[in-house]
Order: sequence, then C-alpha cells, then structure tokens
Amino acid sequence: MSEQKKAAVIMGSDSDFPVVSGALKTLKEYGVPFEVHIMSAHRTPEAAAEFSSKARENGFGVIIAAAGKAAHLAGVLAAHTTIPVIGIPIKSSTLDGLDALLATVQMPKGIPVATVAIDGADNAAILAVQILALSDERLAEKLAQEKINMKEGVAKKNEAVQKKVEEIMVE
Repeated sequence: MSEQKKAAVIMGSDSDFPVVSGALKTLKEYGVPFEVHIMSAHRTPEAAAEFSSKARENGFGVIIAAAGKAAHLAGVLAAHTTIPVIGIPIKSSTLDGLDALLATVQMPKGIPVATVAIDGADNAAILAVQILALSDERLAEKLAQEKINMKEGVAKKNEAVQKKVEEIMVE
C-alpha cells in the first residue's frame, strides 16, 4: 500500500486562521496528515509557486487555499501544480467575501480550482478527504460512515419535531 497523501492548507494571511481552523479540525478527525503555511499570491508569489510546484513530490495529494479580498492564492497555487486545489474564499469587511468568491471561482481554462462557500473551511476539508479517498479505502469508509451518521441525525431531529407538533395539536 502506498503512503498516505498529505493535505496542504495555505492561508494568505494569519487573519484567515479562525476560518481555516475548521478545516484543520476536520482533517484531524479523518486522520489526514496536513501542513499549514502562510503564503501570499501578491507578497510571496515565488514561495507559493515553489511550494505548489513541488507539492506532488513532497507527498501532498491536495491543496486547500484560503484567501480574502483579491483572493488570487488558489489560482497561483493551481497554476504551478497538477494536484487538486480547493479554494476557500474568506469573508472580509470590504464586500462580505463576494470579491474573494469571484476571484477564487473565476479561473481560466486549464487552471481549475474547486471552490467552496465563503468561509466554507469544513466543506473544503471534506472535499479534500473525498479526493484523497479515491486511493485510500480507509478514508472512503470513514466518509461512508459519516453519511450514515448524518442521515441518522436528521431522522432523530425529525422524530423530536414530530413529538413537539403532536404536543401542540393536543393542546
């Protein structure tokens, strides 16, 4: 069996950490090894390009990139690698994250970036796990179990609401 691939989590700024921490917790829950770095598409473009160009040979299977405002980080990383890049647009005070969303999702042909919701770090991590699970049966099984857990959770909530509705009806 081949060595488990790592996830890279790259933030444009340390101010992104409160959002990104959700992705880190999710990756940890699934047992996915990860590294976290701060790199800027505008202030350290060489470092971002070097990191992503060597990501595959350094054991990474996916890159998660979080950035706000102009949010070019995911695109810069994707331009220099062939592994999947997932962008997390970060909400900023300027345009409520719409600027980051549009900058992250609007990539030219040949430079795809999977994009999650504004501040959608948990879903970015789950998507990263799904990508890694294509070649890791252990992760695939954990994902399948989580789907079962979510289904059971919704059923329990529905049951509880039905009891509350019955109480109202008998009043």
